Amino acid sequence: MQNMLTVIANALKAGAKINGAQTVSEGPRVVVSARSFADFTPQASFDIKRCDLHRLDEGPSVQTVLTREDGLRYYRTMQTMRRMELKADQLYKQKIIRGFCHLYDGQEACAVGIEAGINPTDHVITAYRAHGYTYTRGVPVKEIMAELTGRRGGVAKGKGGSMHMYATNFYGGNGIVGAQVPLGAGVALACQYQGKNEVCVTLYGDGAANQGQIFESFNMAALWKLPCIFICENNKYGMGTSVERASASTDYYKRGDYIPGIRVDGMDVLGVREATRFAANYCRSGKGPILMELQTYRYHGHSMSDPGVSYRTREEIQEVRSKSDPISMLKDRMISNNMASVEEIKDIDAEIRKEIEEAAQFATSDPEPPLEDLCNHIFYNDAPLEVRGTNPWTRLKSMS
Repeated sequence: MQNMLTVIANALKAGAKINGAQTVSEGPRVVVSARSFADFTPQASFDIKRCDLHRLDEGPSVQTVLTREDGLRYYRTMQTMRRMELKADQLYKQKIIRGFCHLYDGQEACAVGIEAGINPTDHVITAYRAHGYTYTRGVPVKEIMAELTGRRGGVAKGKGGSMHMYATNFYGGNGIVGAQVPLGAGVALACQYQGKNEVCVTLYGDGAANQGQIFESFNMAALWKLPCIFICENNKYGMGTSVERASASTDYYKRGDYIPGIRVDGMDVLGVREATRFAANYCRSGKGPILMELQTYRYHGHSMSDPGVSYRTREEIQEVRSKSDPISMLKDRMISNNMASVEEIKDIDAEIRKEIEEAAQFATSDPEPPLEDLCNHIFYNDAPLEVRGTNPWTRLKSMS
């Protein structure tokens, strides 16, 4: 009889968790609260900050609707990205992750909002701060973590590392400052040439915004009316140099001159989503490229070699955390509008922590790729003719 009670109690707990209800154990009795999905608000309207516009008569909507399902998905994705980056920070300090490593914590609303505003068939290319976009494009956490530690189970087979991760319709992860921008324009040209109603989101930072190749890309994209969304993630600092010290004009959304632009609150996932939808619709209508500036902030330094406090104060970082953190803002919105409960959020956080720990365990136990794999996946099809003496690795064969 006692065993039967235990089975029933466990079943009630599982059912309660699925339905969002709370369970309280009282000895052999289990009390299940009446709260279920029906008690939550299924959707709510929110005001979002008006965007600054350049060469546009109207911009994205200043009000949007968020469903409970979408809100929980955005929260889970952003929180997973945050925990993943914090774990990467820990593994780097333990000297398990080596080499270049640029963390994305603080900027999660940019990646999640952009992904929510485009289609999976659309294209994305970014710079070296790429872990978040790799995840939003569909790569599991454990493959990202394993790539960071250089293991065979990594998304690039352990040979790309932090800056070189790829997925379907995601072209990296690029280490050369600003070099991904002309590549993104080329992807947009391919979309146009193939007659597909797709766009390419081409991202770069405020530090790369003064690169000449970016303005060359603007020019060609405007001439050919390419379906390209150029996005400057302005996190206020290019390495350790503030935007005011690096740029004569910090209105990055106007830098396209003849290309229309919008400046967006990059800490608000809903604001980024609506702006991206607006930009994607603009490009799909055949009007050509558009430029977005996302005003955001990174909590860590530029890279792991940068403590991030020599050119800004700890008080500045803490103020952004307390007033504008993208994850806290979304959580507060959902709880205050009865779209989620504190207990539900805590359950999601616990699940994410477990997922990250399991991914870290995989990333530290998976084997490193053997030397025989060094030349694999270099060529798309057949390797070129071998020329004796020109390649010290000619004994290794390439397999794709």
